[in-house]
Amino acid sequence: MTETFARPRFGMPPEPKNRINPGQRLVGVIDYVAASHARAVAFLALCGLLFTLSGFFTIPPIDRDEARFAQATKQMVESGDFVDIRFQGEVRYKKPVGIYWLQASVVEAASALGLPRAEVRIWLYRVPSMLGAIGAVLMTYWTALAFVTRRGAVLAGLILCSSILLGVEARLAKTDAVLLLTVIAAMGAMARVYLAWQRGEDSARGSWTTPAIFWTALAGGILLKGPLILMFVGLTIVTLAICDRSLVWLWRLRPLWGALWMLALVLPWFIAIFQRAGESFFADSVGGDMLSKITSAKESHGAPPGVYFLLFWVTFWPGAPLAAMAAPAVWRARREPGAQYLLAWLLPSWIVFELVMTKLPHYVLPLYPAIAILLVGAFERRVLSRGWLTRGAAWWFAIPAAVLTIAVVGAVWLTRQPAFLAWPFVAVSMIFGLLAWRLYDDIRSEHAMLNAVVSSLFLSVAVYGIVVPSLTPLFPSVEIARALRNVVCVGPKAAAAGYQEPSLVFMTGTSTLLTDGSGAADFLGQGSCRFALVEARTERAFAARAEAIGLRYDVATRIDGYNFSQGRAISVAIFRSEGTQ
Repeated sequence: MTETFARPRFGMPPEPKNRINPGQRLVGVIDYVAASHARAVAFLALCGLLFTLSGFFTIPPIDRDEARFAQATKQMVESGDFVDIRFQGEVRYKKPVGIYWLQASVVEAASALGLPRAEVRIWLYRVPSMLGAIGAVLMTYWTALAFVTRRGAVLAGLILCSSILLGVEARLAKTDAVLLLTVIAAMGAMARVYLAWQRGEDSARGSWTTPAIFWTALAGGILLKGPLILMFVGLTIVTLAICDRSLVWLWRLRPLWGALWMLALVLPWFIAIFQRAGESFFADSVGGDMLSKITSAKESHGAPPGVYFLLFWVTFWPGAPLAAMAAPAVWRARREPGAQYLLAWLLPSWIVFELVMTKLPHYVLPLYPAIAILLVGAFERRVLSRGWLTRGAAWWFAIPAAVLTIAVVGAVWLTRQPAFLAWPFVAVSMIFGLLAWRLYDDIRSEHAMLNAVVSSLFLSVAVYGIVVPSLTPLFPSVEIARALRNVVCVGPKAAAAGYQEPSLVFMTGTSTLLTDGSGAADFLGQGSCRFALVEARTERAFAARAEAIGLRYDVATRIDGYNFSQGRAISVAIFRSEGTQ
């Protein structure tokens, strides 16, 4: 039987005597934590926290997807209706209910514990994403144990943990980090069954634990994002069937009982939403959201094939340079069972994503664990490329240097401040990136990779913890909500014209009216303690209507900012009525 890919054929070569480099202590840490599963799990969980906590509490709501998800959850909590999904008065049937239930449970728990104004604290809605990201790192470790040594599994978890794309998704109150967790769990369970069959192990000795993980993960993925998880699993199965000309191993997943268990978990809500909304949910989620993205670019997110390949070198940093160096060895090992399984997980779905018209960076995130494990497999065998691809090690230094430039220029442009507080962290990130670059060779590749991971950690602190929260002009909704909280009347109501981002509704209240300039003037004249939030481009229509109805008003304050969703500067005046003539 062919040996499973990535089992090392020989141990790691010893370091030359009397040769000390900055990666040796980091390697010592890996030696220590890889000595037991408990240490490995605790270490990766701690790393997950370190990589996600910076900026987690301080970055305001991000438009538009995060704010839409959070507002829909907020309305569930306010109404007590945990079946229907709405954004203000409109149904929001693009995704199933899973993420809303998770977010609502966190908000409800925080409220029960006495946290004031829990419903407008965006970080509470991000908790499921953070836990999903940490769980995905741990599940990558668990999955990798089927392919590599425990030490390699720790490294695979670290590589995913430090990736830029996971860091972004862990801080957004959306589905993708939690979906990643379910995909890895399903693929890891299926990998164990497949590799056991390849090794000729008796299926009678198999337990129900692995099938239970597989089918429960499928149910969770369906409740989070519909049938997308079935695409990852289905394409992998089809590819393996073509390669092996057999699917007999699938029976080890107990498909009959497993499918019944999965349906028992997902059908209750689907039946409830069908009774509530009829066929409109399936038309909006499957037809309007998923299938339409294949043939057309939704919300201006169209791009040609190859974009994900280009984005990979940034979004998978710092693992990307080593992925390039490992690619030749991985391809040579493609017929080995382990490599074959991981490539079946990776390549078909990647090709599909490259071909669909609508493209967003996070779509390929569930494929990154397969890359991390493949990378570590080549890593352990010491078969990384020694040719021109090794020049890619310079990328470990180039990314922090580029981020420093972009952060300083962006901060000066938006706030007239160069974000000095972030400079020391970016400088340390650049130093570790430089060390990773200069240390890299076949013997010290692990030292280099660990230095790159530390570089990524300091970079995340600088960007998410310092730079992004300081860019206050990018988050005008926060300033508008703060201004409304400071008014002297009780229960202020607002209407917005011109600036109508979901974050504004989340911050100012579900009852905020989204209208035009004329509608804002009419709203303002209908009672006391009302405010019109009018963007400069709609002020003329507001003033004309106010004059027509005899409305007297004054400007409570004016807030300038930048609407990055539309890519333009804005100026929002907060008008308050003084009555009518």
